This record gives sequence, structure tokens and C-alpha cells, in this order.
Amino acid sequence: MRVLMVEDHARLAATVAAVLRREGMAVDVAFDGREALQHAALTDYDVVVLDRDLPGVHGDEVCRSLVAEGRSAVLMLTAAGSIEDRVEGLGIGADDYLPKPFHLGELVARIRALARRSRRALPPRLTYRDLELDSAHREVTRAGRPLALTPKEFAVLEVLLYAEGAVVSTEEILQRAWDDATDPFTNAVRMTVSRLRGKLGDPPLIQTVTPVGYRIGEGR
Repeated sequence: MRVLMVEDHARLAATVAAVLRREGMAVDVAFDGREALQHAALTDYDVVVLDRDLPGVHGDEVCRSLVAEGRSAVLMLTAAGSIEDRVEGLGIGADDYLPKPFHLGELVARIRALARRSRRALPPRLTYRDLELDSAHREVTRAGRPLALTPKEFAVLEVLLYAEGAVVSTEEILQRAWDDATDPFTNAVRMTVSRLRGKLGDPPLIQTVTPVGYRIGEGR
């Protein structure tokens, strides 16, 4: 899942981004409205977490622009927690609204809920043969046996299963499971797929399609 965190308070932005990354999300951070729009023009995000009171371009204008593009779900944050503020924020087009201060666990849950409802919404369960991934509970089993995957391994498997056997390029996997702080020339995808194959066991389920990328299927 790819998330854009737009927050002008650097410490809060860093804290939230760190929590979301530990939850397996790829997170980019913008500190003002202009930077947010620049990120959104270059990357398709599943969810944009948007502070309403932003310098540069106000959060309301950013929200309207994102809604007009229709590529991302918007979760609006604001220090104003009245019903009127909530109604106004949702009226602008935000998909959800969370007043500050908020509990990080609730923020994570709301982001996941919005991602499931977005245009790239994932089914509750993704399966291939005896492999099953439960997106809601963050669980993976093969032949009924639970597998202990890291957040990045889970994210890569989720991308591959969602493609339903189609080839997914290394670049797309990198974009969906990592954020823009990652070196585009890194071998992170190859190494993660290698570890994932070991945990999935035999017969192998991830096929390398040279030189394009990977797919769920038979062989290596």
C-alpha cells in the first residue's frame, strides 16, 4: 500500500510515517500543500493523509484537487474537531475525517479501511492454489500452515496475488511496496522475493519473468 502523509509539523509527520512503515506501508511525506500536489502528480497513492491547515496551498484546495483527479482516497486531519468542521471537511470531498489528537492505531485502521474501498481495493482474501493472504488480519497461510512474513514480504506477496497471474514489473513492485526514499537501483525487490520464496516453500509459486519482473505461477 502506498500512502502520502501531508503534515507541516515535522515531528508528527515523522512519527506517523514510522508507524505506518512498521505496518508494512510505503510512505512518502510532504510538508506543505504544494509539495503534496507535486507528489500526487507523480505517484498514484492508495490513501493521502492530509492535514487541513497547511502552509502554501491550503489543505482544502489540495483535497479538491485530489478528489478531481479521483486517484486516491483522502483522510483529512484537523485540530478542529467540531461537527461543523467535520461536515465541512467531508463536503469538500474527503473520504474520511480524523480530528487531532488521534490514536495511531485508529489512524492505521482507517487508512486500511479506505484502501480497501479505493479503486485498487483489495478483496478481503487473496488466494492462489493452497496459498491464502488475509489482508484485513495481515495473515498468510499455505496449506493451512501460518507463515511468518515481514511487512515488506507481505506487501510484495499482496501485489503479486492481486495481479492474478499477470507479470508485475520490478519497478511497479518497488513503487507499490516501498517509498520514494528507496534507491531506485536497489536490489531490495530481488532480495525480498528470494526470502519470500523460501518461506512459501515447495512447490515454488513465484516465477521470475526475465527481464521484466515476477508473477504468481509455476516454476522459478
